[in-house]
Amino acid sequence: MKPGSPPPVFLRAEWRHLVMANYEIDPLLLQGYVPAGTELDFFAGRTFVSVVGFRFLNTRIWSVKVPLHINFNQVNLRFCVRRKTPDGWRRGVVFIREMAPRFLVAFVARLLYGEHYDVMPVRHVVSPPAAGRTGVVCYEWYGAGRWNRLVAHFDGEPTRAVPESEAAFIADRYWGYTAQGDRSPLEYQVEHPPWSVWPARTLAFDCSIARLYGPAFVEALAKPPSSAFVADGSAVVVRRGRPIG
Repeated sequence: MKPGSPPPVFLRAEWRHLVMANYEIDPLLLQGYVPAGTELDFFAGRTFVSVVGFRFLNTRIWSVKVPLHINFNQVNLRFCVRRKTPDGWRRGVVFIREMAPRFLVAFVARLLYGEHYDVMPVRHVVSPPAAGRTGVVCYEWYGAGRWNRLVAHFDGEPTRAVPESEAAFIADRYWGYTAQGDRSPLEYQVEHPPWSVWPARTLAFDCSIARLYGPAFVEALAKPPSSAFVADGSAVVVRRGRPIG
């Protein structure tokens, strides 16, 4: 790879029907998860964790479609960070835990990116809004001995998130950061166009929070969300990670 050139593409896919439920949280609870070289990103003085469910479609790993790993669902818990570079701030996310039903996806993500993936069943229901009918997107994942669920209802047509809004702050993230096994930080780029969103009319989150995410997250995730929306999604490109710092 030539100096200054972007890392090679690791994954191509579509991310569709993203449900994002966003909860305000004490920033001190997140400090232990912040990779070196990055810092928490604040919106209007507040920090958030987001429960995100979405569909992986037409997935190719290193340009190869792997049987049984082309279309599947994922649910993750993440928060926002930023990193200062000579070109300005890079705004990204850190994943606390990710659930997916495919072993190879979890194995490769752990190996190459140090991500906190777990393999468990994840199912979905998607019904877009239509004339006189409310749309619904539902994700359910089996963990802690039961089915957990994230459900959003929404209407009308999606619109581009207003710049400087909470929705844009959370959705417009184009970098991922992780601390590898030796705690050294890794950065990877995620390329996609800005998404359009529907505000959620209603949001239901029913989950064994303490057992799946830890007792520290119970207070934040048991409250009503600060915001919730459904993003239409798009094609995405995920590049290989590289060390920072």
